[in-house]
Amino acid sequence: MTQRSFWFHYAAPQTFYGLAGRLWPWVAALATAFTVVGLWIGFAVAPEDAQQGEGYRIIFVHVPVSWMSMIIYLAMAFWSILLLVFNTRLSGMMTRALAPTGALMAFLSLWTGALWGKPMWGTWWVWDARLTSELILFFLYLGYIALTSAIEDTRRADRAGALLAIVGALNVPIIYFSVKWWNTLHQGASVSLTKAPSMAQLMLWGMLCMAIAFWLYSIALALYRVRTLILQREAHTAWVQELPEVQGARA
Repeated sequence: MTQRSFWFHYAAPQTFYGLAGRLWPWVAALATAFTVVGLWIGFAVAPEDAQQGEGYRIIFVHVPVSWMSMIIYLAMAFWSILLLVFNTRLSGMMTRALAPTGALMAFLSLWTGALWGKPMWGTWWVWDARLTSELILFFLYLGYIALTSAIEDTRRADRAGALLAIVGALNVPIIYFSVKWWNTLHQGASVSLTKAPSMAQLMLWGMLCMAIAFWLYSIALALYRVRTLILQREAHTAWVQELPEVQGARA
């Protein structure tokens, strides 16, 4: 099978359903393993921060979920572009499958940021550029979910949601570069591809383990959720009626 035919083969809901079913348990297991290792390093092994004390440890959750809130929205925009260009059914389902996890990540980013901000800044919330743009991202996720749920025709709902996802993706670079573009309270990036990390090696390893864990968790949840969406939308087809899990549910 050539690379081109491979992608077109798995663009069909029927074939992707089987692939997702084989992948998600393994991805979920890896996510659990990385979570255990990351939490162990971050909360039991990594040293106390010289300036922030023990309170800095919230970053082992806050930073990865903040990254994922942006990455998932970009993934939604990617699938939305595929939907509008190629009109593939799977694209709309994948975008919908990603949205709830993205909203969760944005919420956790705001919540853990508040937990960190109270002892460090003396307040739960400031209208900082990064915090405000992250809040807008959270509202974009909620807006996408509300919009696609409000339209009964799934094809129309997918296309309307795709437009919102693509336009909303403009907010992601604003979040990322906000600390450089404006004078904000929020600290700059601790990990960069172009500079050496500004943290101890054990802290960095804990951060990376947790980042991988949240990546894998998001992928596993999206694969699991898209299988449910496929079953809902393809319920009238013969191949769904022949699935063992569908026949077992009827018995």
